[in-house]
Amino acid sequence: MNKFSFYKGGSAFWYLILFGFLLTYTPVRAKTVLRPMPSLPQQTQISGIITHGTTPLPGVTVAVKGKKNNAAISDFNGQYILPAAPTDTLTVSFMGFKTVLVPINGRKIINIQLREDATMLQEVKINAGYYSVKESERTGSIAKITSKEIEKQPVTNVLATMQGRMAGVAITQDSGTPGGGFTIRIRGQNSLRADGNEPLYVIDGVPYSSDTVGFNLTSAATQGTTSPLNSINPADIASIEVLKDADATAIYGSRGANGVVLITTKKGKAGKTTFSINASTGYGKVTKMLNLMDTSQYLEMRKQAFANDSFTEYPANTYDVNGTWDQNRNTNWQKELIGGTAQITSFQGSVSGGSAATQYLLSGNYRNETTILPGDFKYGKGSVLFSMNHMSDDQKFRMAFSAGYTAQKNNQSAFDPTSLSRILAPNAPALYDSEGNLNWENSTWVNPLANFEQEFLSHTNTLLANSVLSYEIATNLQFKTSFGFTDLKNIEKKTTPYTIYDPAYGIGSEYSTLHLNHTERQSWIIEPQLNWKKNLGKGKIEALLGSTFQNQIATRLYEFGSGFASNSLINDFASASFRYVYTSDESIYKYQAFFARVNYNWDTRYIINATGRRDGSSRFGPGKQFANFGALGMAWLFSNESFFKESKLLSFGKLRASYGTTGNDQIGDYQFLNTYVSSGNAYQGVIGLSPARLYNPDFGWETNRKFEVALEVGFLKDQIFLTTAWYKNRSSNQLVGIPLPGTTGFTSLNANLDATVQNSGFEITLRTINFQGQNFSWTSNFNISASRNKLISFPGLETSPYSGTYVIGQSLNIQKLYHFTGLNPATGVYEYQDVNGDGILSSVDDKQQLVDFTPDYFGGLQNQFTYKGLQLDFLFQFVKQTKIDNGPSVPGIGQNQRPEVLNSWQQAGDQTPYQQLTTGLNSNVVSAYYRYSESDGAITDGSYIRLKNISLTYDLPLKMDNGIRCRLYLQGQNLLTFTKYKNGDPESKFNGYLPPLKFYTAGVQLTF
Repeated sequence: MNKFSFYKGGSAFWYLILFGFLLTYTPVRAKTVLRPMPSLPQQTQISGIITHGTTPLPGVTVAVKGKKNNAAISDFNGQYILPAAPTDTLTVSFMGFKTVLVPINGRKIINIQLREDATMLQEVKINAGYYSVKESERTGSIAKITSKEIEKQPVTNVLATMQGRMAGVAITQDSGTPGGGFTIRIRGQNSLRADGNEPLYVIDGVPYSSDTVGFNLTSAATQGTTSPLNSINPADIASIEVLKDADATAIYGSRGANGVVLITTKKGKAGKTTFSINASTGYGKVTKMLNLMDTSQYLEMRKQAFANDSFTEYPANTYDVNGTWDQNRNTNWQKELIGGTAQITSFQGSVSGGSAATQYLLSGNYRNETTILPGDFKYGKGSVLFSMNHMSDDQKFRMAFSAGYTAQKNNQSAFDPTSLSRILAPNAPALYDSEGNLNWENSTWVNPLANFEQEFLSHTNTLLANSVLSYEIATNLQFKTSFGFTDLKNIEKKTTPYTIYDPAYGIGSEYSTLHLNHTERQSWIIEPQLNWKKNLGKGKIEALLGSTFQNQIATRLYEFGSGFASNSLINDFASASFRYVYTSDESIYKYQAFFARVNYNWDTRYIINATGRRDGSSRFGPGKQFANFGALGMAWLFSNESFFKESKLLSFGKLRASYGTTGNDQIGDYQFLNTYVSSGNAYQGVIGLSPARLYNPDFGWETNRKFEVALEVGFLKDQIFLTTAWYKNRSSNQLVGIPLPGTTGFTSLNANLDATVQNSGFEITLRTINFQGQNFSWTSNFNISASRNKLISFPGLETSPYSGTYVIGQSLNIQKLYHFTGLNPATGVYEYQDVNGDGILSSVDDKQQLVDFTPDYFGGLQNQFTYKGLQLDFLFQFVKQTKIDNGPSVPGIGQNQRPEVLNSWQQAGDQTPYQQLTTGLNSNVVSAYYRYSESDGAITDGSYIRLKNISLTYDLPLKMDNGIRCRLYLQGQNLLTFTKYKNGDPESKFNGYLPPLKFYTAGVQLTF
């Protein structure tokens, strides 16, 4: 934990702000004409800046009305220059904004301010993967956010930028550890397997594997693996589209069963060379601490527990209550162990520009983040991105190339102290003795700081490159080929030195251990495509034909070493006196597909979109490797009908529907084969092999059938725009392990189970322009989703090992619980329903209460206010859900609790919410406590509303003779949480692990 200081880690940040102020008011003349036209007789140069509010708009077309060949495009600073006569009129147009006519009237400098046109937003192109489509004409369900939303969030993981902003996309943060991962579910859980529900990620056309790399090397399940998605720098992203329904995902076949996340990185723009520098600094804290007992309350609880267990004097080893420990010391262990401040520093620079034919972008980013834990732990990430686009003079040949490289170094504690910080006695000894050494208090306790000697270190380097070549063979006929390559290298180490143990035990360096994991993953993909389009009277037809060839190779080496002569050698595997290889393997995945799309649009009223794909995967046996998938989408733009065209209320209306099938092969490699692993045992000097998996030639694809119907309507020139959608998805032929008798030598056989899982629900998205004036505007975006998961069928469920987990007609996310009947006032012990009445509580017979932990609904509300150069954005995320609320341990046994536990039973006849306290000797109380956490008595409302993100930006006023732009901003993440949940952060999936952090950052961006 480093002490946060604006004068140390943040000093460069403040110098940059000062530099920005100086440059902003320094006259700099550097005007560049974009696509200048030859000077015309009796014409002068007209120049100016085009803005939205005070924000410059690049790429705006400025033309002289009536003169087709006299036009210019505004540069990155919004500046334009073109020749015109004093009596001419300028036509200014830009996608998403209202076109304006500006008379010159003899002026030479004309600054122009554009206003958004909600209706024009329907003409914005949406990335649908292998093709793009106008927002108004898409037949599928696609959600989108852009860099405008992304750049306002001080986060490192791409999934964090999407939380609360997309209907049907549920995202939860797994851990507050820097570099930690997220869980995403697009329209629910389709597969019985937990690892078979991930969406497909595509970055600039290249599929990117989201499978975790490495092993869980730490004691904290949520920070022990590396998420490859951390390799994607949010600051480099131009847009993120999420494909949800069959029409949108079927073009990806088996890879689109759980949805598709399309990530497009930023590209250069034509204009003068533009430099941008962005620096920020900030800090992070834990979102929520538990309310725990102080020393007086804790000792009261302990004494009552001893009294209940009929102790007349305290045992010698009860140091907290028998006087060995200071009875007046009061330590807030949450503050000591997880209450630190994480310091964040981020710096990014870019250069871009080019001509109308060739554009380029080069950017670099570095981020450093410490932790809230004691110790010198930190996470660092550096990345570089280069992209270039080129078009030949005849505009027939086009080339696009992008490459990104990211290096991460994550040095964290292998020990998560969150759970320990909530149970340590508040009068436990001090962390350090008078000489500054770890305090062992004559071995009366285990100093928690000793555990931080265990370190987890990972180095992850990722390269992703893609190039697209296209050529227009004939009018409306284009051939395109995409080449992609990814390379990931990951090295993880977990070290446990002998110094974590009490010196009194006499444990030496021979007990120091090293866990080492080395994973590499490379893949390449080639996708040739043929595109054709043709206008046929009032209709137009588009066709796409393509194929995919993909290959991925992954290698993994997991080793263990112990017995080092010194802790200084603990990172050298060769210095271990004992070495063991857990796993050493190589897997090859091959994928091949052919796909086609035909889209017919008649009179911009009736649209039909058909897609088909034939997939082949090496993960299945002979005869099962190929499968066919497809979808049909239709849309009716009823607002274009003659009877609606004159409507002043309805500005847009579309009814769409889709149905199709996708597949799933997320099962890992070689699952259908007989496989063998090293036994690790030597026989006559030779290491033998042992069988690990049985052969199953009938192992085939999961199938996901999707249906959706949706209505999109806009009112008052789309100032109010509403989208409602209802869907039903069914996933069958589940890929699971069928249990086998132990006498076969195997516990399960990988096979297709004839079980069907259904996800259905509705989604609502509402966009409103509440007010739009010359200097002030206010817009809102609201989304809400409700999904229901259900197991439709499962043959033989009652006799299978899954009978205690699933119930036909119920969600996959249910738990079977005891029914809590309350506290027996005579005994002071919790009681539960005995279904059979045999006096014995059985987890098989008596757990009959079903509780579904699927969120009832979730969503977000975003508002944006602009006033001149000031802009305020904030997003509230909300989730309606159920959680289990139970204490960390049996109250009274020597671990801290919430203060309300003091309201416990003490004598016969007491009516209290908590049973009697015990030191652990009362077995009935102990058993009743652990059953409570498995009962409906522990069910509580885990809903929350969270101020997920807030951003305040200020653009310093612009001057025409100044080429410098300076923007100052303040940002926050996870700032406020409103919830009734008392057992920590309501978003956390794992109680007892580090919750998400709240961040505050300040930054400055210079563009010149």
